[in-house]
Amino acid sequence: MEASKLLELIARGEDSGLEFKADVSNEKSLAQELVAFANSNGGILLIGVGDDGSVTGLTSEHMRRINTLLANASSGNVRPSINVQTANVVLEDGIVMVVSIPGGVSNIFTDNDGVIWIRSGASKRKATSWEEIQRLFQSSRLIHGDGIEVPGMTIVDLDHGYFREFYEKEYKQSLDSVDIPLPQLLANMNLMRNGNLNRSGALLFAKNPTAKLPVFMIKAVAYPGADISVDKYIDSQDITGKVIEQYQGITSFIRRNIRYVQDDKGINTVGDPEIPGIVFEELLVNAIIHRDYFVSAPIRVFIFKDRIEIISPGSLPNNLTVANILQGNSNIRNPILASFATKILPYRGLGSGIRRCLQVYPHIEFYDDREGNLFTASIRRPALEDE
Repeated sequence: MEASKLLELIARGEDSGLEFKADVSNEKSLAQELVAFANSNGGILLIGVGDDGSVTGLTSEHMRRINTLLANASSGNVRPSINVQTANVVLEDGIVMVVSIPGGVSNIFTDNDGVIWIRSGASKRKATSWEEIQRLFQSSRLIHGDGIEVPGMTIVDLDHGYFREFYEKEYKQSLDSVDIPLPQLLANMNLMRNGNLNRSGALLFAKNPTAKLPVFMIKAVAYPGADISVDKYIDSQDITGKVIEQYQGITSFIRRNIRYVQDDKGINTVGDPEIPGIVFEELLVNAIIHRDYFVSAPIRVFIFKDRIEIISPGSLPNNLTVANILQGNSNIRNPILASFATKILPYRGLGSGIRRCLQVYPHIEFYDDREGNLFTASIRRPALEDE
């Protein structure tokens, strides 16, 4: 690393991907730092820099000792081992060791005591909640939120008529002609396990998935102004039910709360929506299919005077960034739901939905809030002529 680049990093200050240490001497504590970075998309540890960003520098003796500590910490004090890279950069005030820690792609890392450490802002902490630990397993592709069993939601809860219609249309055969029991068929389709529907099975085909999964719904509110108001709103609705019902419900909510433009059309025509319908089609389906089903929170849709916000629980998965998705890159967080979505919803599953939205309506901004674990699509509304 060049000295100028290092000085830029130091000037930026500590954050979730950058940590300063004037010195390190405790092997166990160092291992915990490495684990936290590896479980949080990786990062850089600068040794020889104080918490305030001042360069304290290292001597040759310091570096020999720290290299030994790093080797022991990264191989003998973490599970599995972490392959760190080091570089020594000479600055005017001394030498700084730059330690680069890769993010774990398919592993969850712990210290020797089995503790899972993660980054939280500019420091580390233990991952304590089960929901948080599940998300780590999800990001490592070890489990998926849409495949988790829903205890007590059995074949009795299946919407048999709806499932029959879907099956016979998709597979071109009568459900009655299938020579295996229905629970086994659902298990073969990755919708049931151990006699319970999983979250995909429930959200796709249960009569009332909200009975067992009350948070996996959509909360929609239309406000008269540009901010959230506690007591002033135009319309609100809690939209529950199957995936298709949630999609139809939120689409209907938006349609009745946006403006329609006549242009050159006759006075008796409905007019065109102020924002092309394909924008909502793509963004709402993405929110339903790609939200984080380890997060116990609803999707929220807010309609303001100047914009519409679609807020999904869960930041972008793994190392995916807003820049990536604008280029059409994708990372399927919920593979079971995604595999059925192309058959039930207007979902193409090719990573091109956001690009398609921007082509027809470029006034959309995306925000990936990793600290708050949210992803927001903000759609600017056209201003009224008299505003």
